[in-house]
Amino acid sequence: MQHYQMYIDGEWCDAADGTTLDSINPATGKVWATAAVAGEAEVNRAVAAADRALKQGPWADMNATQRGKMLRKLGDLIAENAQLLGDIETTDSGKLAKETRAQTGYVADFYYYYAGLADKVQGATLPIDKPNMHVFTKRVPIGVVAAVVPWNAQMFLTATKLGPALAAGCTVVLKASEQAPAPMFEFAKLVDQAGFPPGVVNVITGFGEPCGRLLTSHPDVARIAFTGGPETARHIVRNSAENFAVTSLELGGKSPIVVFEDADIESAINGVIAGNFGATGQSCVAGSRVFIQSGIRENFLEQLVERARQIRIGDPLDEDTQVGPLATRAQLDHIAESIADAVKEGAKLLYGGKQPEGFENGWYFTPTILDCPNQQVRTVREEMFGPVLSALSFDTEEEAIALANDSRFGLGAGIFTNNIARALRVSDAIHSGIIWINTYRVVSPIAPFGGFKQSG
Repeated sequence: MQHYQMYIDGEWCDAADGTTLDSINPATGKVWATAAVAGEAEVNRAVAAADRALKQGPWADMNATQRGKMLRKLGDLIAENAQLLGDIETTDSGKLAKETRAQTGYVADFYYYYAGLADKVQGATLPIDKPNMHVFTKRVPIGVVAAVVPWNAQMFLTATKLGPALAAGCTVVLKASEQAPAPMFEFAKLVDQAGFPPGVVNVITGFGEPCGRLLTSHPDVARIAFTGGPETARHIVRNSAENFAVTSLELGGKSPIVVFEDADIESAINGVIAGNFGATGQSCVAGSRVFIQSGIRENFLEQLVERARQIRIGDPLDEDTQVGPLATRAQLDHIAESIADAVKEGAKLLYGGKQPEGFENGWYFTPTILDCPNQQVRTVREEMFGPVLSALSFDTEEEAIALANDSRFGLGAGIFTNNIARALRVSDAIHSGIIWINTYRVVSPIAPFGGFKQSG
C-alpha cells in the first residue's frame, strides 16, 4: 500500500507522533493509501521553514526573473507528468481521469502565466507635495502564505494560489485536503525536482482541528488563501483575527443557468449537462439550477432527460466513462437525503435519484434531474456538490434575473440566448462573479475567478 509523507523544509517526514490517515478510492470504497497527518509540531515546523526561507538563503536572494524561470520549470514538469498526476487524483477523489489528465496538463499554463508575471511587478515614483524629496514605492513579498485547498480540482486550485505567491517572492505552506491528499504529495515531488530551495514550498495534510486552526492562526502567517465551504471559511476568518493575516476566500456556489426561448437548444443542453454533471457535480461552479423559459420548457426537459439517460457511469480511469463516483460516502448519503426531502417538498423526480445497479462497492450516484415547483425546495437552495440538477421555469427576462439572484451564493452563472443585447443585459443584472454566455465551465489563467455574497 502506498504511503505518503509530508514535505517540510525540503525533506520528507512522517508525523512526530506517527499519526496517519487512510485514503479511500471512491470507485471501490477501499483504502488504497495512507498519509502522515500534521499536528502542532509539523505545522510549526512548516511555518518556521517557510519563514526562514523567506528571510534568508537562496530564495530571499533570488530576483524576479530567476523566480519566473523556476515557475516555468515547474510548469514543464507538470505538463510532462500530467497523466501520472491525473491518475493519482482520479484514484484518490474519483474524478474522471480524462478530466484530471487534461486539467493537469492545462494547469501548466497557469504556472507559465505567473512565471511571465514575476518580473512585471512594478512600483511607482510619486511627485509628492514636499520640496527636494523623491518618493518611490516597491512591491515586496507579504510573507508566509497558508494555502488551503479542497479535494476537488486540486491541481488547478493549487496553481491559482501557489503561482502568484511564488511569483511575488512569498513562501508557502500548502495544506492538502485530508479527504484526498495524495495528488498534492506527488506534486511536492515535482516542486523538489524543479529545484525550489528548502522551505519555499511545504506540503502537509491534516484535519481542521488542530492542523487547519493552527496554520491559519499562526503568528508568522501573513496571507491565507482558501477554497472550500462557507462554514470552514467562517472558522478561518475567526482564526485570522489572531494574526491579522490578509485572507482571500473562494467558496461555494449555487450557480444558475438561464435558457431563453431563442437559445440553440442542443448547445444549451450540452452546456447544462456538462455544467452540472461534469466532475460528478462536485464543482464550486456547477450549474445546479437551470431556469427554462416557459415556451420551451416541456421540450427542453424531455431532451435533457434523454441526454441524461445516455450518460455512461463507470470506472473513472476508463476513458469512455462520463460520470464517476462521488468523493466520499458522506457526500452520497447527503445527496440521497436531499433528494428525498426535495420530493417531499413537491419536486418531481424526472430521472435518477438512486445508486446505479452494479456499483454498490463504490460511491456512485445516478445523474438526477428534478422538476421543482419553487425556489424553496432543498436542492434549489443548498449546494449539493453532486450530480443533482434542479429545473424551474420562468416567463419574462425580469423574472429570470430575480430567480437567478435569489441565492446566498454568487459564484458562477450561465446564459443561453442568441440575442446578444439580451445576453449582455442579463449578464449585467445577475450578481455572479463569473458569467458564461452560450458556454459553461471554461477557465483561463488570464481571467479572474471569484464571486460575490457567500461565494467569497
